[in-house]
Amino acid sequence: MSKTESRAGAHALAPAARPRLYLIAPLLGGSSVPPPLEEAAKACDLACVLLQTPGEGRDAAAALRAIIPSLQKRGIACLVANDPGLAIETGADGVHMEGSPDELAAALRALKPGRIVGAGGIRTRHAAMEAGEAGADYVMLGSETRPLEETAALVSWWAELFNVPCVAYAANLQAAKRLAAAGADFIALGKAYFGDPQSAIEAWRRLSQAPE
Repeated sequence: MSKTESRAGAHALAPAARPRLYLIAPLLGGSSVPPPLEEAAKACDLACVLLQTPGEGRDAAAALRAIIPSLQKRGIACLVANDPGLAIETGADGVHMEGSPDELAAALRALKPGRIVGAGGIRTRHAAMEAGEAGADYVMLGSETRPLEETAALVSWWAELFNVPCVAYAANLQAAKRLAAAGADFIALGKAYFGDPQSAIEAWRRLSQAPE
């Protein structure tokens, strides 16, 4: 999440005083932004969307092309998962990689400096440092199954020592509050948002307005 990125939406990924929202959004086709994603764009400080498509090839590219420009016009960065070629083809702002260090390196070669390359699937401090040193624009820490306190400890350690932004994955809305307190630059929500968007928006507003 480099502050020097020039692509549409990339400026939204600079760290802020409070954590910003990063959504992991399923796409089911169609030519417009899905209503839950539209609501988040209007009501929350939405910095980035990792767009997940139901298929591959032409279907995936068509689904992405249909909504990426609309989100980018609002300053929201749009990423795709594990496919640098698809990011280029669809005009996405970049890619989120969860593969091996070699796959991350290949994505960095393909997309930098013009696009964002984020690193996820990180289980250890060593892996996080390797991704940061390789040139990843952010590291995503945590997962659906990782214990919250383990993720919070990793986020706190990273935030204290490193300048590369940290995205913390929150399995639920209570976890989002804990990870924000640990020092995350961005909070990633997937099922925790799309399972009940209205409750998630209300919880995010409370989190954003809470005294520091």
